[in-house]
Amino acid sequence: MKKAFLPADILLPKDNFDKWAVIACDQYTSEPEYWKAAEEYVGDAPSALNIVFPEVYLSNDNSGRIAQINANMKRYIDTGVFNVLKSTFIYTKRTVTGGKVRRGVVGLIDLCDYSYEKGSKTLIRATEETVPERIPPRVTIRKDAPLELPHIMLLIDDPDMTVIAPLDKKTADSKPLYDFDLMLGGGHITGKALDGKAAAEMQEALNALIEDSDDKLLFAVGDGNHSLASAKECYRINKTENSRYALVEIVNIHDDSLEFEPIYRVIFGAEPEKVIHDFTEFTGGRYDGPDAQKFTCVFGDNKREISVKPLSKLCVGTLQKFIDRYIKENPELKVDYIHGEESLHTLASKPNTVGFIFDGMKKSELFDAVKQDGSLPRKTFSMGHANDKRFYLEARLL
Repeated sequence: MKKAFLPADILLPKDNFDKWAVIACDQYTSEPEYWKAAEEYVGDAPSALNIVFPEVYLSNDNSGRIAQINANMKRYIDTGVFNVLKSTFIYTKRTVTGGKVRRGVVGLIDLCDYSYEKGSKTLIRATEETVPERIPPRVTIRKDAPLELPHIMLLIDDPDMTVIAPLDKKTADSKPLYDFDLMLGGGHITGKALDGKAAAEMQEALNALIEDSDDKLLFAVGDGNHSLASAKECYRINKTENSRYALVEIVNIHDDSLEFEPIYRVIFGAEPEKVIHDFTEFTGGRYDGPDAQKFTCVFGDNKREISVKPLSKLCVGTLQKFIDRYIKENPELKVDYIHGEESLHTLASKPNTVGFIFDGMKKSELFDAVKQDGSLPRKTFSMGHANDKRFYLEARLL
């Protein structure tokens, strides 16, 4: 059987890991102060911050910043910033908020095994709706880049803990490739290379998951859905051996540290009372039936609880249907997707802003939902707090 997960030629910085590693670009998109703090921390040191594009800076014309990113990548390659680990898997242990440890493995997936089309039956599938207009900007960033740095996390459904959990014991005597604190409260991370025997046993355990499944879904995208979709598009545009693959981290959805949290919504530039009224009316008016979905609406110093009739199985689906229509009818408004109640309250305290808090999906529901429905509403769930998102650390030549 073809192996679904492969070792990679992985690039790691030679030193200063704490200044090199930086959080995923799609975090803190309405909080430029986070990225300013990251810039101040990094200073003049080589850093992934200089070769990724934080989405907080996206604009109508990104060409100048993209050109600088590609130039920085080439400079880092030419000046010997990296060590190269040939044909390697890296076993990672990440201490996240609350002190739990998330375990994963970094390696390659074949983009021919992946589709973001709803209803696809590929080994690797999107878990949420892919928004076509979000792909071209990311393709523009990636298509001429000499390096890729992943924040993509793929989930496996391994309740018996056969794939990743055994690696703790198998790497107990291995020297870490890195072992350091991540910047700005990102927790701690350790990485170890897998030897040939451990790597082969892990791959065999992954193949066994496929053999035991009628549906043949092996990897569900947990984070980085649009980044992976962009990698697929870049491969379609330029079919080279390197572009056919993408560097990712795989994590077991049953890992005790992995907690699903809802991604909240904030609408900017609107009169909050009107938005709340219009949302309620959109769903058919106030509803207190046994299946009612409840939302906490936050604006300024105010908090309002509302109950509406479900338009989707999940609260987020009902709200997203309203937001999609509302933004289309009121293009002057802006919506953002926020991780964590604290960040939402901070943003919703600003004038003409309203935030929505609601119950999220349980992680045990994910694989069945993808198999049955094809995908979930976009930005349905977040795996942990914003600071627990994957940091850019490993790189690969494209």
